[in-house]
Amino acid sequence: MSLIVQKFGGTSVGSVERIKNVARRVAKWRAAGHDIVVVPSAMAGETNRLIALAKEIQAQPDPRELDVVASTGEQVTIALLSMALLELGVRARSYSGWQVKILTDSAFTKARITSIDDKAIRGDLKAGTVVIVAGFQGVDAKGNITTLGRGGSDTSAVALAAALKADECHIFTDVDGVYTTDPRIVPDAKRLRTVTFEEMLEMAGAGSKVLQIRSVEFAGKYKVPTRVLSSLTDPMMPVAEEAKAGTLITFEEDPHMAMEKAVISGVAFNRDEAKITVHDVPDRPGIAYAILGPIADANIDVDVIVQNVGHDGMTDMTFTVHRNDYAKAVKILKGQVQSHIKCRDITGDDKIAKVSIVGMGMRSHAGIAAQMFRTLSEEGINIQMISTSEIKITVVIEEKYTELAVRVLHKAFELDQV
Repeated sequence: MSLIVQKFGGTSVGSVERIKNVARRVAKWRAAGHDIVVVPSAMAGETNRLIALAKEIQAQPDPRELDVVASTGEQVTIALLSMALLELGVRARSYSGWQVKILTDSAFTKARITSIDDKAIRGDLKAGTVVIVAGFQGVDAKGNITTLGRGGSDTSAVALAAALKADECHIFTDVDGVYTTDPRIVPDAKRLRTVTFEEMLEMAGAGSKVLQIRSVEFAGKYKVPTRVLSSLTDPMMPVAEEAKAGTLITFEEDPHMAMEKAVISGVAFNRDEAKITVHDVPDRPGIAYAILGPIADANIDVDVIVQNVGHDGMTDMTFTVHRNDYAKAVKILKGQVQSHIKCRDITGDDKIAKVSIVGMGMRSHAGIAAQMFRTLSEEGINIQMISTSEIKITVVIEEKYTELAVRVLHKAFELDQV
């Protein structure tokens, strides 16, 4: 039968009863003859609790020690799930990230996976054992415990699926698939039966919370078919039915894809953004690196970047960062960069949001950007920045208009009729 990697999020394992339900679901798949590797997150709220404890000791926790603390949440879950499976008569064994081992770089709190030793896992699977691996964590070359950043359990699951050459990776969460937008904002949002990796990558990067962007990158790079499913359904749903449920994230050339996709597949948004503008910098080669180099050195991700047309030998540069990195980025610019590049001023705004429309259909349909801009204009929503890719258009707007923008764009592109 198939090798399946199943990941369960914090809500899915948020209580003892839910852990027992996960065990029943896993046991069902194992009884159907599948080899199963399970990657659970920490119980809902546990990682936040652990980080809060660390901050009570140290306002800015040492990153290495913070990873030691934060990684313990998953260790509790893997042991409890293993016990639940054993109680059902299913052979099971748990592993922490360092036991597997999942090797990462040394970027504490934001580590990236470099390799996975799958020998022990394959040995257990051959013996008919369900293998449970802690998500979110790994170990660097010096033996330090590392964590992969928020949402890192998705990345752990897809990376394990890639290393093991799994037939499919199941991401069980508290929603039953990928929707055209957040149903909490647009009740008429529709669940997508399939979505391409490229679309999902753009949607994740634009703020969709269903999957962590690095997990989608892994899935696309190693061509791991990934299915988003709900863990809140009946755990004893027949395997044949569950295997076709949710949303399958697959490849554009997949024969199951419709011949003509909708122009737009979804509207994504992200309120965790901040905007920084560096005013009146010399308009010369190397200035972008002089500004953004120190930001990158501090492990701060930059997203949308706009450089204005030069005037009188000067120009402005605006870019966005995660809101959590805003204060740190401004401090770096004012401390290390401003005097060096001799800019006039550095200003910012941490009350912005990104709203994006995503769809493979943009490649063959003209006028999508104009329709988006007209729709926002009719609602009096000012666009501060614009960024585009082949299948995505992103605008930066005032945060207070986020939900309105999502609703009107969803309606304008008739996504309620998908």
